[in-house]
Amino acid sequence: MSAQAQDVHDDGEMLTVDELAAATGLTVRTTRYYAGLGLIPPPARRGRMAYYSAQHRARLELIRALQDHGFTLAAIEKYLARLPEDASVEDLAVQRAMLTSWKSGGHEVVTRRQLETRIGRRLDDTQVERLEAMMSIRPVEEGRYELLPAFDVGVKSLDLDIPVDSLVAAGEAINRHMDALADELTAILKDRVLAPYLVSARTEADKARFEQTMSRLRQLTLEAVVSGFQRAANQVISRSLSR
Repeated sequence: MSAQAQDVHDDGEMLTVDELAAATGLTVRTTRYYAGLGLIPPPARRGRMAYYSAQHRARLELIRALQDHGFTLAAIEKYLARLPEDASVEDLAVQRAMLTSWKSGGHEVVTRRQLETRIGRRLDDTQVERLEAMMSIRPVEEGRYELLPAFDVGVKSLDLDIPVDSLVAAGEAINRHMDALADELTAILKDRVLAPYLVSARTEADKARFEQTMSRLRQLTLEAVVSGFQRAANQVISRSLSR
């Protein structure tokens, strides 16, 4: 590890732990904790001072992206262990761009009371079950729930006179098709977008443009999925009326 650790510092950027923490939006304590877990390589030593490189910064940014996806520290450690030992800063940036959450905001976990405050009403067990069926919340431990991207949709469904089992069936159908769609789109992204990028010369400007492209691509993909479903649903209606 020591030879590899020495190599990652020869990239021009030398940061103190305070500067590294500020650059990645972490606290110094958290940064040191991650270093203690071995999630980032040891720093370079210059006398009594420890310095961190762009490699450390890229790894910490990747760790934050993994956390945004709900990865535990144990899962993050396993993920990082699968990366090539010679993964460059650019390679880590690509990994992070691929992992950037498709929803805005982080994972918010609330208590039952906080959930009711957020919605503005008391909830009985049936209504909580309905929110779970709509994939609006996910129980993470006793009395605590993670708010999911479909939270607002689920809240609006509370007043609909629809059996819960129908919502469960609809949720299962959505999940089944969305998982398959996500797999296929991810494969296209890796083969048609990432592969050409990785074999080309990459400057700092190239990396910035790539991240902007990925961000815009996520937005356009979501819009295309909604538009595609609307078009398909209209075609189903038209076919049923013509029979």
